[in-house]
Amino acid sequence: MTARRTRSHMYEKAFIGLALAAVVLPLLLLAVLIADVIVDSSGRLGFDFLTGYPSRKPEQAGILPGLAGSIYLILLTAAMALPVGVGAALYLEEYGKKGRLSNLIEVNISNLAGVPSIIYGLLGLEMFVRTIGLGRSLLAGAGTMALLILPIIIISSREALRTVPLSVREGAYALGATRWQVTRKVVLPMAFPGILTGSILAVSRAIGEAAPLIVVGALAYIAFLPDSVNSPFTVLPIQIFNWVSRPQEEFLKNAAAGSVVLLATLLILNSIAIVLRNRLQKRRTW
Repeated sequence: MTARRTRSHMYEKAFIGLALAAVVLPLLLLAVLIADVIVDSSGRLGFDFLTGYPSRKPEQAGILPGLAGSIYLILLTAAMALPVGVGAALYLEEYGKKGRLSNLIEVNISNLAGVPSIIYGLLGLEMFVRTIGLGRSLLAGAGTMALLILPIIIISSREALRTVPLSVREGAYALGATRWQVTRKVVLPMAFPGILTGSILAVSRAIGEAAPLIVVGALAYIAFLPDSVNSPFTVLPIQIFNWVSRPQEEFLKNAAAGSVVLLATLLILNSIAIVLRNRLQKRRTW
C-alpha cells in the first residue's frame, strides 16, 4: 500500500508539473513576442504616428486611417451582430422547441463557428459586394465581419442563458409573469454579464482579422478617413500587412509599431470585458 501511494503521489506531481508547464510556456512565448515587437517599434510610437497618414516615406507614415477604419468597422459590426446574435440565442434557449430541427440548427451554428475566416470573406464578397451592390465599402466589410462573429455570439449567449437557474424562472412563472416578462426582466438581466463578456471577446476577434476584409476589397493604402458607411476603408491588420510586404527595413518598424497599437486595443477590450463581468456578477443575488 505504501509503494502504491508513493507511486500515485509521483504521478500526481508529474501531472501538476505538466499542467503548470502548459500554462507557463504559452505565457513565456507571448511575453517574448510582445517584447520583441515593442523593441522593434522603438522610436516610431508616438502622437505623430497615431495621427499621421500612410506615406511612401517610412519616417512620415502614420496609422490614423487604419485605426479609424478599425473603430468604425467594429462599431458597425457590433451594431449588426449583437442584436441578431443575442436574439437568436434567446429564441433557441427560451422559446424554441427541442427536436430534430433545433438540434440541426445547433450543429450548424457550432460548425459555422469553426469555419475559416477566408470563407466568410468569399461569402461577404458574393452577398454584400456583388448581390446587394454595396461595393467595397465600410458597410460591406462590417456585414462580413458580423457574419464571422455571429456564431460565437450565439453560442456564448446561450451558455450565459443556461447559467440562470430553472428555479428562478419557475418562481417568476408562479407569480403570474408571462414568458416575455420572465425573459426580459429576470433571465436576460441575470445572463447579461456572460452575454456581454462573450460579445466583447467575439468583437475582439474581429479586430485582428484581415483575410475576409482583403477578399471583400478593403484597401491596403488609403490617405483619407471614411466619411460615411459607403466609403472605402482600411483597417489596422491590413495596414500592418502592407508595411511588412515593403522591402525597406524602416517599414518593418512601422509594422511593429502598428502591431503594438493593435495589441493594446485588444488588451483594452478584453480588460473591459473582465471588469464588466466581475462588476455585474457581484450584483447577482442568488
